[in-house]
Amino acid sequence: MLITPEVLTRLDTLELRARQIVEGFITGLHKSPHHGFSVEFAEHRPYNPGDEIRHIDWKAYAKSERYYVKQYEEETNLRSYIMLDISPSMLFKYYGEWNKLQYAVHFAASLMYLMHKQRDACGLVPFDQELKQIYPAKSSYPHLQFLFHQMEQYLEWDAKKAEKRRTASADVMHELAERLHQRSLVIILSDLFENVQQQDALFSALKHLRHRKHEVILFNLLEKRTERELDLPDHKFVFSDLETGSSIDVLPVQIRREYRKKIDEYIRRFRVLCSEAHIDFEEIDTEGSFDLALLAYLNKRRKLS
Repeated sequence: MLITPEVLTRLDTLELRARQIVEGFITGLHKSPHHGFSVEFAEHRPYNPGDEIRHIDWKAYAKSERYYVKQYEEETNLRSYIMLDISPSMLFKYYGEWNKLQYAVHFAASLMYLMHKQRDACGLVPFDQELKQIYPAKSSYPHLQFLFHQMEQYLEWDAKKAEKRRTASADVMHELAERLHQRSLVIILSDLFENVQQQDALFSALKHLRHRKHEVILFNLLEKRTERELDLPDHKFVFSDLETGSSIDVLPVQIRREYRKKIDEYIRRFRVLCSEAHIDFEEIDTEGSFDLALLAYLNKRRKLS
């Protein structure tokens, strides 16, 4: 069964949807050329000298004749924080079934589910023009459910529920860099709406995270047909800024070529800057599947193993 937004929205909870996305991804991964990946949902780890004998799983020994100890919730391989942009610009969609925020929530939930199964700890940092909250990184199942519950509210947001607040990614990243005291993987899900004119400020904030010894992967979420290609019918549109309410009349055919040129230049420069600072940068199309995004995360995780 093809995993589409229409199929996923029939499932009652965000947890069920995340599980469906991840299981579909893993099934596809096993059938793909990406044989280098071993996505293990380990409940045990090999016994090491010094481990307490009482923690040996004798049922596992009976099956394999090897000693394993149960891996407890506090034992974690990787500590991650997902920065989730909840600013009004994330409510945009034109062609897509989901707006950028709904897509980001499902992607974040899928990452969290995958991390939990790998015994990694995950936290959540929702933000707009300020850092709303830092939910700590934990690997327990109750904590996973708590994070899902926190994110479910954003699936129902619309322009009436969202405050007219600007995105302030750079300011928030600076603050998070100062407040995270343990080395972590910081995963940023944002449309970077405010940063066409503030690219240097954003990059400075990303370097601040790196300076504090954090690993960073930045997912730039956008509806590519509209926001990247300006692929719109050739009649007049009124473009409204979801964050300020200002509007402008636009005839796409008149500006499409120059618009694409400037966007390409912006992305090319930003990608080079990120590469030089060892920051992973990925563009994610909200009309596309989650597979490429999850594969980019696994690539990053493998490098950190």
